[in-house]
Amino acid sequence: MNKHLNHAPCGFVLLSTSGIIQFSNQTLCEILGYDMSHLVGKHVNVILAKPAQMFMQLYFFPLVTAKHHVNEMYLSLVHENGEEIPVLMNASLSWGADEQMITCIMMPIQKRNEYENQLLIAKKVAEDALKEKDKANSSLEETLDSLLKSQEELLMVNKQNRKYNKDIQDELQLAKKIQENSQTEAISNEYIEMRSHYHASKELSGDNYGFYQINDHQYGAILLDVMGNGISSALISMSMHSLFQRLITVGTATDRLMKELDNYLHTLFHNNQDSWHYCTAIYLIIDTKKQTVECTNAGHASAILQNADGDQWEFHSTSPPVGAFEGTTFKVDTFHYDKGSRILLYTDGVSEPLGESYLKSLLKDSANDALGQVKGSILSSLEMKEEKKMKDDDQCFILIDLH
Repeated sequence: MNKHLNHAPCGFVLLSTSGIIQFSNQTLCEILGYDMSHLVGKHVNVILAKPAQMFMQLYFFPLVTAKHHVNEMYLSLVHENGEEIPVLMNASLSWGADEQMITCIMMPIQKRNEYENQLLIAKKVAEDALKEKDKANSSLEETLDSLLKSQEELLMVNKQNRKYNKDIQDELQLAKKIQENSQTEAISNEYIEMRSHYHASKELSGDNYGFYQINDHQYGAILLDVMGNGISSALISMSMHSLFQRLITVGTATDRLMKELDNYLHTLFHNNQDSWHYCTAIYLIIDTKKQTVECTNAGHASAILQNADGDQWEFHSTSPPVGAFEGTTFKVDTFHYDKGSRILLYTDGVSEPLGESYLKSLLKDSANDALGQVKGSILSSLEMKEEKKMKDDDQCFILIDLH
């Protein structure tokens, strides 16, 4: 590799399309505190912070595959000593000798952040000084009558603004209540028990779920997480709710349901990349007569199946997220279960603060507890985490007992 590139004033890394590091220049190794031999052949996740790992998997690789380039993407790398290093990355996809490769240039921006903060502070000081000057000039130039008139006008504008803000908050609260009321109630009978938890980090949530009885021995359960959070994600999530409810209640197969949701998103954002959204989703059909679970997982966190003896299996993702690529084929996996088994489905607002290994241990330790107690244990664990760190993601999970 060219020696100038090896010592260029920026990090350089060459990746395979599966994320394996093929080459790293000396500059990046020095930035991260690694020897080159420790990086080559490893997955790029070894140098990425946890949020950046998920971002790369769900956004970067699909985007660079579709567009062949990515510009000015903000990521956090991890130094060998654990320190996070913010970088801006440009990347492009091209053919190597035998396969497609991803070329990445990474520029550390610690100093840039410091300079920007200093500029923002200076700008704020200058703006405040200018406002004070304008205010002083205005008070000298205007008469008492004009000041009184201006004050009256200002009071009127403030009153209108307060009313406008109140109207917006009222509308958001109404939308939140509608979203919460649209969620399904718990199911409990001699064959199955299904409970859920749903909480939005803001007024509205991009998470959504539903579980329904299809017939006397089949039940459907779905959990999805629209990219981002807030109003736009919530609108998309709510628009998908009536679609998946109708499809589930008529017994639509898991792969077919995912395909319908995928077609819906592609139709919704056809030729409009600026508003494009995708979502991760997992859908189960439980047959209590055959004692089977059919599952399609589209880029979502793995669900956990635990049998009566405490053994655990995971429903891993086998397809890209819904709405990510046109023409996607969704795979169906079928699992057999014994009576006394338990299933947990969750979004990343639950798994990220607690960790997947913790959730598995919690299920195992509470194998003899009622489903309501298990739900309470998960909520208590989330509350303890929130005391240490501000909650910034929607939370949703479903618990299922199979009698």
